[in-house]
Amino acid sequence: MPGPFPGMDPYLESPFLWHGFHGLLIDEITRDLNAGLPPGLAANPEERVYIAPFERSIIPDIHVATVDRDALQTQQRTAVMERSADHGIIAAYPEVEQERFIAIRSVEDWQEIVTIIEIVSPSNKHERSVGRSAYLAKQRDTLCSATNLMEIDLLRGGVHTVAAPKGLLERYGVWDGLAVVHRPIAAWHFEYWFCRLQNPLPTVDVPLTEGLDDFELDLQAAFDRAYDTGPYKRRIDYRQNPPGEFDEATLHWIDQWLKERHMRPALSGEEGAAGHRP
Repeated sequence: MPGPFPGMDPYLESPFLWHGFHGLLIDEITRDLNAGLPPGLAANPEERVYIAPFERSIIPDIHVATVDRDALQTQQRTAVMERSADHGIIAAYPEVEQERFIAIRSVEDWQEIVTIIEIVSPSNKHERSVGRSAYLAKQRDTLCSATNLMEIDLLRGGVHTVAAPKGLLERYGVWDGLAVVHRPIAAWHFEYWFCRLQNPLPTVDVPLTEGLDDFELDLQAAFDRAYDTGPYKRRIDYRQNPPGEFDEATLHWIDQWLKERHMRPALSGEEGAAGHRP
């Protein structure tokens, strides 16, 4: 069964959940693409690897090792007088982080990338992070190439990251998440889809090579399958508020939505009223 929300589940924005869900969503979108792409094209899940210093990693449970000072001194003790000051060695290993994306390639020439699809992660939206620098460098390269770029950002938190300028997008509406497409045949023009928590995720048009129709990607269907595959029904405590900052109206909507689906206990008198809502 799909998740309890009509579209994006804001609880998945937790750093303890998003990394795994991101991979599942990439797999489901890749599966849909390869089931429906025209002959000559294929979707391939790929990854970008970078090193994040331990103090800048935003992925939980980073591996930091320590070396016992006394044991080290025992191993290194010589005839010289021991230092009077505290002394030792620690090992703080950097995090090797892998971010997956989808490349649609030509089957005849696998080096030819037709379209890149990025699912934005929290590390891409964390200001001054190594992950953001790596993402923006790849974004710039793609925008200046002959490759189509689709960016899907389902995360409310963090700084604006997709290539379409935030100031221009704000003229046309508000969003909790969005998808943006850039086509090299219309350089610096951006097609966009806004996503709201209260609505299902949209079906978006994935651009292919010139002369081929766009691929219609049902984001909600892929999202639902990814959610259903993972541990989220068991692991998420919907009685608590989701991570991040929300205005009072949105928190009230989340509260009522979950109560109506029996994911939260209703207050006395609410249950009967909720049962009559559409």
